[in-house]
Amino acid sequence: MSGKLVEKSCVEFAEALASKMPTPGGGGAAALCGALGTALCSMVGNFTTGRKKYAAVEEDIKVMLSKAERIRRRLLELIDEDAAAFEPLAKAYSIPKEDPKREEILERATLDACRAPLEMMHYSCMAVGLLDEMREKGSVMLMSDVACGALFCKAALESAAVNVFVNTKTLRNRERAAELESDADDMLRLYSPKAQKIADEIAGGLR
Repeated sequence: MSGKLVEKSCVEFAEALASKMPTPGGGGAAALCGALGTALCSMVGNFTTGRKKYAAVEEDIKVMLSKAERIRRRLLELIDEDAAAFEPLAKAYSIPKEDPKREEILERATLDACRAPLEMMHYSCMAVGLLDEMREKGSVMLMSDVACGALFCKAALESAAVNVFVNTKTLRNRERAAELESDADDMLRLYSPKAQKIADEIAGGLR
């Protein structure tokens, strides 16, 4: 399958994900998951605006919609950026071990491969923050969608983290690896429970 992964249909993307091809993989799936969670936040906002009952938060919702649009678009872009980073990494691993430049090339490619999933984590955290605000201000008729969005973003956050750690594990520069892992750990510690809390509180109110 040629062309950008993000431009595939749902069926084509799922087929590519299931195929015996290295990309898309877990990173691309994580980014898509985050984009879908963010899209659910936007959906709730779009159903909330223009209603008299929510006139007091109309402007807040519009700001949230603008932020969600940027987050969703960036997460979709990261699907292809993550795939693009994999190719040089795969090539670096294929360099003969006796090649004196192998370790330097491999280190650089591994660091590059950390960037997209780490950025996915940052944007997923931003989406969780918006979903938390949407839970307070969005239409009560669509709270189940807020809960679903939170769980999607939690999955994106945790899945992207795995893709960070699989690369930091092999970095020779352990100080840089520790910095990247610390950044990822901080996001997991703060936002994974927050996303779960959003979903749990909404689910608790539905049952």
